[in-house]
Amino acid sequence: MKLSPSMVFDGHEGKCAAQFVRDHLPRVIVEDADFPLELEKVVTRSFMETDAAFAKTCSLESALSSGTTALTAMVFGRSLLVANAGDCRAVLSRCGTAIEMSKDHRPCCTKERTRIESLGGYVADGYLNGQLGVTRALGDWHLEGMKGMGEKLGPLSAEPELKLVTLTKEDEFLIIGSDGIWDVFTSQNCIDFARRRLQEHNDVKLCCKQIVEEAIKRSATDNLTVVMVSFHMEPPAHVVVERGRVGRSISTEGLQNLRGLLDC
Repeated sequence: MKLSPSMVFDGHEGKCAAQFVRDHLPRVIVEDADFPLELEKVVTRSFMETDAAFAKTCSLESALSSGTTALTAMVFGRSLLVANAGDCRAVLSRCGTAIEMSKDHRPCCTKERTRIESLGGYVADGYLNGQLGVTRALGDWHLEGMKGMGEKLGPLSAEPELKLVTLTKEDEFLIIGSDGIWDVFTSQNCIDFARRRLQEHNDVKLCCKQIVEEAIKRSATDNLTVVMVSFHMEPPAHVVVERGRVGRSISTEGLQNLRGLLDC
């Protein structure tokens, strides 16, 4: 089985956690005894094991203390598995429609807030325990009251949420990016922007550069990282959108955003 992974990390309070996870997580995944037969279990376990390994490293050298979000997308056969811990995001283009493959783990999310409070944490001014803008991350062991091991878990979790889909001919490409991208692009807007550029030149690397440049034009202030995975050699086809005689109504993009908030 051929496995093709793509990963994005967004570190905070330093780069050490992001570099550690980048260097260790792929190896931990492929060296797991259950890889690749039980991939979902393997990926979840590997996130947690990598987080614990970084905790030990920090206990030996406190200067390394920091944290990072992590998102990995793996294609094996016709299956796409996305694992996310944090507020990076993966979006699949299916005939031009944005399919979100991950949820942003932020304190404003009702599901995350419920989990946090059940573990003794709290949300203050939109931050986890008044300190972090994300509710899942690897690292951050130096922050008091955030993390725990064994049966005593803290409100900040390294456990990823997973989403598995079977790819079809309609699936064109996948975009994964750090939260700085999604601060200025909606998921659908980013897919639309990318499709237009790929139809012009069909160069995935150039398209990533253009997404970052556009984000800067839109006054993005956070880190900007984008990775694209194309599932076809040909550029995306032009899709004809039929518009009926409908009065004022919510747009498709607006409806998707509303559904995302309700599902959060």
